[in-house]
Amino acid sequence: MEFAGERIVVTGATKGIGRATAQLLAERGAKVVAIGRSKDDLASLAAEIDAETHSVDLADPEAVRAVAKAIQPIDRLVNNAGTTSLEPFLETSVGAIQELMAVNVIAAMIFGQETAKSMIARGKKGAIVNVSSISSSLGFADHAAYCASKGALDSLTTVMANELGRQGIRVNAVCPTIVLTPMAVKAWSDPAKADPMLKRIPLGRFFEPIECAETIAFLLSDKASMVNGVTMPVDGGFLIN
Repeated sequence: MEFAGERIVVTGATKGIGRATAQLLAERGAKVVAIGRSKDDLASLAAEIDAETHSVDLADPEAVRAVAKAIQPIDRLVNNAGTTSLEPFLETSVGAIQELMAVNVIAAMIFGQETAKSMIARGKKGAIVNVSSISSSLGFADHAAYCASKGALDSLTTVMANELGRQGIRVNAVCPTIVLTPMAVKAWSDPAKADPMLKRIPLGRFFEPIECAETIAFLLSDKASMVNGVTMPVDGGFLIN
């Protein structure tokens, strides 16, 4: 029960990595504050783990700011929410870039700002984990907007770690390879596309949301008390090839 009595925000908590993380943190004693868009999905999560839930469009910065302020005080934060857009570079639209930056980067920034302000005001040392992707450093075809947004999130993570670390708030990112979430199934359902990826992963498989959730929980915990400013691959060895 390492998170007993702590309020921990998980954005994008209704599906995939976010839902697995919310469930795992609740099992370890946290009071989970779940952020998502679908009220029905939030209700089903709350029925499972007795979470506090808030529905918000994460592409709307003003709405995000209002929720981020309203939920304080928060002790730890998981910026997991993310979306994707599959377009070749030559067809990538300004709208796609703007939407992905809003959800994948700006929302994380806002939740990080408001949570860190609350922590500092209370003299609370804590931790923030941003869920990025190996796409932040690799140029996957048809993922221009997504790769750009995750690269931005990694850079944001290092700045947060530098500035907030001086206040006792650790900030790290996890960079998974393909996790078998609904979004990943959409992006990698074609065997012709998926097989070359699998061949580059020494462990020979994509992985499950709970495996990423375990890494997130470690980085949030005091067991990682000197881990700050890392963008940690969780990729089965993909990046060594």
